[in-house]
Amino acid sequence: MASHGISRGSGPVVRSQEERQKELQQISQYKDLVDLVNTKVAERQYTIEVLGLVTNLLNENPEFYTIWNHRRRILNSLFATENQAQSPDGLIQADLQLTFALLRKFPKCYWIWNHRDWLLRRAESIMGGDAAHKLWAGELQLINKMLHADSRNFHAWGYRRFVVSQIERLPSATATDDPTPSLAESEFEYTTKMIKANLSNFSAWHNRSQLIPQMLRERHADPKARRSFFGSELSLICEAINTDPYDQSIWFYHQYLLSVLSPSCPPRQQIVQDLTNGERQSYYEHEMEYIREILDDEADCKWIYEGLLGLAEAYLEVDAGTGVITTQEMRTWLHELKRLDPLREGRWDDLERRLQL
Repeated sequence: MASHGISRGSGPVVRSQEERQKELQQISQYKDLVDLVNTKVAERQYTIEVLGLVTNLLNENPEFYTIWNHRRRILNSLFATENQAQSPDGLIQADLQLTFALLRKFPKCYWIWNHRDWLLRRAESIMGGDAAHKLWAGELQLINKMLHADSRNFHAWGYRRFVVSQIERLPSATATDDPTPSLAESEFEYTTKMIKANLSNFSAWHNRSQLIPQMLRERHADPKARRSFFGSELSLICEAINTDPYDQSIWFYHQYLLSVLSPSCPPRQQIVQDLTNGERQSYYEHEMEYIREILDDEADCKWIYEGLLGLAEAYLEVDAGTGVITTQEMRTWLHELKRLDPLREGRWDDLERRLQL
């Protein structure tokens, strides 16, 4: 198996007796360290020395979420203690360095990301708004590094959205009386950059979809501007489909664009807010014509058939039936879907009932 093109390994590793003994010794030492940390925390020994023991344990196993809870208890106690070896600011900076080092080795460990979030929230109350703003802004640089290493790390993308919301929440570092300007435009451009570097980036496409409604509201986009923007997004996704019709992430974004055309889409999520059913039909017909052309060269691409059926379902929502899409065509597309993707037979049967085929 592989993940994002990275091999997971070819099978179990056969160890020598010496290696096995060394491993057993490491396991024993690890268990002793766990017992020692748990004992000292139970005794409320919230000291710098115990914090060091916790650091050693987390370096061995950052997935041990209970130990992260222990660490926060110790840090909260140290923050409140005067005349200690390290100031609260120093403790926060040290933990930020620790989590950064751990993220380089374990970039998809939830608990490291969670602890970093907690640290920065505590920094705001301890260090003040200006310092906190700078720390949150610095987080974007960290995430850029993480996404440079793995552009599809959904943990980093999710954390990025959270960091942006925190930066926007805090007053500007240069003008404390004014809120920080929205980052929607720059974040949207970032998704464009990441998509151009790698079309198969689910998280970048998803982030794009989350930013669009906010960005259009902030632009105070009029109906003409909204139609123009929607047209540019359709052009972008059609070009992507033509480049690689077998890429699932592209089709997901195409589904998103279809969903915001639907009359049942909530107004705040719509890109074009004053569509008539006739305009919706025109959009659907244009997409269907384009995808049918691709089908001529890619007859074994299941995503094309699924896309065509999605368009057919959307079209039927705004049209009782004009002959633009025939029942026979839909049956043919569904038959091909069942042939190309038999493992999802139940899903296709459900679609067949929904479309009354």
